Amino acid sequence: MRNFRGVFSKALAGTSAFAFHNSQLSTRAQATSMSSTPSKKDLMPAVFINHGGGPMPVLGQQPEVKDFLGAYGAKFEGRSPRAVVVVTAHWEDRQVSVSSGQTHSLLYDYGGFPPESYSLKYPAPGEPGVAATAVKLLEDAGISVRSNPTRPWDHGTFIPLMCMFPDAQVPVVQISLVAGQDPKTHWDIGVALRPLREQGVLIVGSGLSFHNFKYLFAWNPITKHEGIEHAKNFANWLTDTVTDEKLSPEEREAKLVNWLSAPSAAQCHPRGGAEHFMPFFVVAGSALGAPGKEVGLEYAQMMNIAVSQYEFVE
Repeated sequence: MRNFRGVFSKALAGTSAFAFHNSQLSTRAQATSMSSTPSKKDLMPAVFINHGGGPMPVLGQQPEVKDFLGAYGAKFEGRSPRAVVVVTAHWEDRQVSVSSGQTHSLLYDYGGFPPESYSLKYPAPGEPGVAATAVKLLEDAGISVRSNPTRPWDHGTFIPLMCMFPDAQVPVVQISLVAGQDPKTHWDIGVALRPLREQGVLIVGSGLSFHNFKYLFAWNPITKHEGIEHAKNFANWLTDTVTDEKLSPEEREAKLVNWLSAPSAAQCHPRGGAEHFMPFFVVAGSALGAPGKEVGLEYAQMMNIAVSQYEFVE
C-alpha cells in the first residue's frame, strides 16, 4: 500500500484539485438478449468516470469531483437503477471476478489519509441476482469468470458511489479487470454485459483517462508542461474517436482497441500501468461501438492535466 497523502497534499498546494474539464469509446458480436429489444427510454446509460484520488472527494479536498458525481447520480431521481455495476480499476484478477454477496465490507486500499478515511461507511446492499446474470452472460460469451461473495468493495467503487448515490439504496455489484490490461478483452466483457443495461442496470467504469504520476506530481515546470501537452494530445484523440458519428461501430472499435498508437498514449498510461484506463473499454464495449459523448466538461482537469469522462446512451 502506497502512501500518497503527502504527494497529493503537496500537489494540491500549488494547483487546483481534481477538476474535470473539456480537453479537447463496433463490435461484430451481438450480446445475448435477456428480453425484447428495449426502447432508448428503457436503456440505462454506461459511463466512464474519473474517481479522484483515494478518499479525497468525500473528505472535501476534491469538491469538483464530488459535485460532478453527485449531479450525475441525481439525474436518476425518479428512475433509480435496478443496480449499479462498477468496473473498478483497483481490482485485477486472472479472470473476471464478480462480487456476489448480499453485503460487502469496504476495502480501504489507500494510505496516509486522516483517520476518518478508514471508518467510512457505504452500506448499500449487494445484488446476487444481477451478479449471477453477469456471470451467465460472460460464460455464454466464452469469457472466464467467477463469483466472489467476500471480496470487499474497494475505493474505486465506494468513493464515487458515496458521491453519486449517497443514500446507499441502489444495490451494487463490483466487477474486476482481467490481468494483462488487454483492451480487446475488456471491450468483449462490455459487449457481453450489454444486456444488463437493457434490464435497468447502470454500468460505471471507474478509473482515470490519464494516470501517470511522473507528470501529475511534477514540480519541474518543463516536465509538467510535457505532461500537459501529452494529456491534451491523448484527450483530443480519445474524444474525437468516441464522438465521431461518421465512424462505423467496427471502425470505432478498431481505433479504440488500438489506443496505444494514439498520440501520447504511452505517456498518459505507462507500460504496465494502464489499469485505470481499462474500465473505459468495458463501458464502450457495452455500447456496441455506438458513439458516446463527453460529460463533466466543467470538471476535466486534474492538477492542470486534461482528463475525460464519457457517457454512452445510444
